[in-house]
Amino acid sequence: MNIGIIGLGDMGRLYAKAFAKAGYTVSGCDLPANREQLEQELAPHNIKVFDDGKIIAQTCDLIIYSVEAEKIGKVVAEYALYTKPGAIVAGQTSVKTPEIEAFERYLPDTAQIITFHGMHGPGFDPKGQTLILIPHRADEAAKQRMRDLFNAIGSDIVELTDYHEHDKIVADTQAVTHVGFESMGTAWKAAGFFPWENASYIGGIDNVKILTTLRIFSYKAHVYAGLAILNPYARQQVRQYAVSESELFKLMIQEDEVAFRERLYRARDFVFHESRKPIMLNDKVMKEFRLSQNHDLQKPNSHLSILSMVDAWYHLGVNPYDNLICQTPPFRLRLGIAEYLFKDEELLEESIQAALYDKTIRGDDLEFHSAVREWSSIIGYGDMEGYKKHFTDVQAFFKDRLQEGNEQSAELIRRLMTE
Repeated sequence: MNIGIIGLGDMGRLYAKAFAKAGYTVSGCDLPANREQLEQELAPHNIKVFDDGKIIAQTCDLIIYSVEAEKIGKVVAEYALYTKPGAIVAGQTSVKTPEIEAFERYLPDTAQIITFHGMHGPGFDPKGQTLILIPHRADEAAKQRMRDLFNAIGSDIVELTDYHEHDKIVADTQAVTHVGFESMGTAWKAAGFFPWENASYIGGIDNVKILTTLRIFSYKAHVYAGLAILNPYARQQVRQYAVSESELFKLMIQEDEVAFRERLYRARDFVFHESRKPIMLNDKVMKEFRLSQNHDLQKPNSHLSILSMVDAWYHLGVNPYDNLICQTPPFRLRLGIAEYLFKDEELLEESIQAALYDKTIRGDDLEFHSAVREWSSIIGYGDMEGYKKHFTDVQAFFKDRLQEGNEQSAELIRRLMTE
């Protein structure tokens, strides 16, 4: 099977190399200005690079559109006319609604549509990573060819029959997850300190928070913007996260302990029901990875970001354990630290007391409250450029530690997944 990839960005190149390594004939294209650099990188892998997607669409048995979600319609419209009769067409975007709409609008009836989504970033080899495969319009032979392809590169395949189901789950596992960590980063920037220099952010859970936040800000803004704004299910879920955070914050500043506890316990009993199979993050590993050198100075933390997520899951009626079929490393860590907090009675009590009565952290919680509102508004307005600008402003604040955070978080994820 000849494979052609239209769009040789980070993920396009990653999968091109994986397919070539597995013995497939692979070609690709990107902007003409990038051709020389791409040829230098990909020629050793026997991957041929073209100036545009016309010849790829005409000659390849599998055509993969690996472009930004906001540009998928324009790119498909440009090359769909040349699609080889009977070819399998796939997309690699993280949001399937605009992708499938473009395929159905522009592709010829002879094209077989089987799309996919690798649930990992470009820093991970596809081998052993979850890959969502969504047959949309295809015969059984084509489906089997795609299964064989991803089995050949070692992907852990999960098949979904409906792209709407994919986007609903991804709204939780990616869009809302990212907003939570982006809001933390925004709050720390607004407060003017690095969390690893603050005693309220030293410890197992906070080590995970900080490293995952740095990991997210080490990647490209357009990826997260597309996930949040182009996913039709993301706005509702982000809005609920913002509502949950706001209502919990109001109870905190009112010091309404009875209502605060009742709300948290109700959410805890729903999300962490005894029927759920726990993740059980390794406490020793979580404490081992940190940027701070002052581990002995740890202070209690309200963990408002985590409390808000669990409350939002409850009000949305979402079982996050079901969504592990489309898990990403940040989502698994987010669910893992939420589970860790809510299943440790002593730690949860410490968090409740800090949230209600510790005035030394109230200012930080106010910054987080404001940050969640900002991100929710940007997403609610569908402001793609505003999202990117907000993201890059925070990214610049942490720029000197992003590479270290990315490297440590990758190792943290590897250790927590295997130990």
